[in-house]
Amino acid sequence: MKKLLIICGLLFSVATFAQAQQGQGGGRQMGTPEERAKRSVDMLTEKLTLTADQQTKVTAIYLEQNANMKKLRDSVGDDRTAMRAVMTKANEATETKIETVLTADQKKLFTAWKEERKEMMKKRQEGGGQRPAGTK
Repeated sequence: MKKLLIICGLLFSVATFAQAQQGQGGGRQMGTPEERAKRSVDMLTEKLTLTADQQTKVTAIYLEQNANMKKLRDSVGDDRTAMRAVMTKANEATETKIETVLTADQKKLFTAWKEERKEMMKKRQEGGGQRPAGTK
């Protein structure tokens, strides 16, 4: 009986520790490039009411960006300053490509949304932004 309790306790401990471990991104699941592109397109569709044709084009843009980002990460290595500069430039290029797909009204909404996002990031860097529960 004593051995059975010890075994149950060990199994419970292992299960608890295995559950508690989080991957890169603070527990956020990054997903495949296709999943990330779909999440981004779904969010833009919600914000900008993209048509089916626009969704297809924007998905292709995001997939291309994901492929380029992987190459850029490999070429830059561990230099975080260089990585930030390269990624900023790549993100700007992606946003420019997306704007070519949008209508004039959608471009205005997209620009406003980018500004809103920038403000949220600024607040987060200052420590005043809202964060998901359970994160530091």
